Amino acid sequence: MRTEDFAFELPDELVAQEPVEPRDAARLMVLDRATRTVRHHVVSDLPELLRPGDLLVVNDTRVMAARLFGRRRDTGGTVEVLLVRPFTDRRWEVLMKPSRQGSPGRRFVFGTREGELGATAVGRTGDTVTLEFERAFDPATVGEVPLPPYIRGYRGDPERYQTVYAREAKSAAAPTAGLHFTPQLLERLERAGIGRVAVTLEVGPGTFKPVNVDDPREFDLHAEHITVPAEAAAAIRAAKAEGRRVVAIGTTVVRTLEHVARERGEIVPYEGWTSLKILPGDRFLAVDVLMTNFHLPRSTLVMLVCAFAGTDFVLGAYREAVRERYRFYSFGDAMLIL
Repeated sequence: MRTEDFAFELPDELVAQEPVEPRDAARLMVLDRATRTVRHHVVSDLPELLRPGDLLVVNDTRVMAARLFGRRRDTGGTVEVLLVRPFTDRRWEVLMKPSRQGSPGRRFVFGTREGELGATAVGRTGDTVTLEFERAFDPATVGEVPLPPYIRGYRGDPERYQTVYAREAKSAAAPTAGLHFTPQLLERLERAGIGRVAVTLEVGPGTFKPVNVDDPREFDLHAEHITVPAEAAAAIRAAKAEGRRVVAIGTTVVRTLEHVARERGEIVPYEGWTSLKILPGDRFLAVDVLMTNFHLPRSTLVMLVCAFAGTDFVLGAYREAVRERYRFYSFGDAMLIL
């Protein structure tokens, strides 16, 4: 297996720079694994594409207002910080630009909506810096919502980069398959007898890290915190026992459920960390159907999708998506793999 096996040509103009409106007007490519066929729909068709009794599993994490802009206290040099995760209410793991500015001992001040906020670098590990802030703060409100690096110049409503069911602000990026759902679509799905439960994977900035090795089996994923509540675990176990399908909305849900299923043998209430990487050849123990956006060539996300539906089938569908001018990445279109 080589990273280059998951390459495909993607014209820059197909990288979506803004979302469609309404959310569920996005296009939806439907892949049928049994018949090896591809059909073209829109997301609002989901109630007709799924079955009564199917169980949607969504990731209810919310993107933190995690981007802070500031300066060094001694030189006035400008810095940008992306909050990754808290160690305490004042000490945070962050990504800093320029990264060379994050030497331990350096002091910074950031402008926020709650006034100036001072911090001191107290350590660094690899790409990340540990900052000790002068006071605790609410990561939901202190800075700006960060958009992925491939979205340039978007000035629309930042809530458009949040799912309508998002809860606690603990992620550095959105679980993008969920961006297509509207309250009206969720109501239609419920009326169609399709259930819904939520799990949480706190998406880290490692989701954007390119695979920089020739063999993807040698690539390590950044660990991310996951939670499976008791209610969700019980509903998923019941669906599996009754032969109903578990529909993962996004790769973060796949990684959450498959991590727990592999570690515990079934879906049970769980809180912990995962760095699970799913590659072709892996078996899926929990997920029966997957809805996901179109991903970056050579990425661990496209590798996961290839593992679920077959590399040749998925990459053929990606080439068709390029020919049909589907929109890619966070603000783009989606595929449903049955």
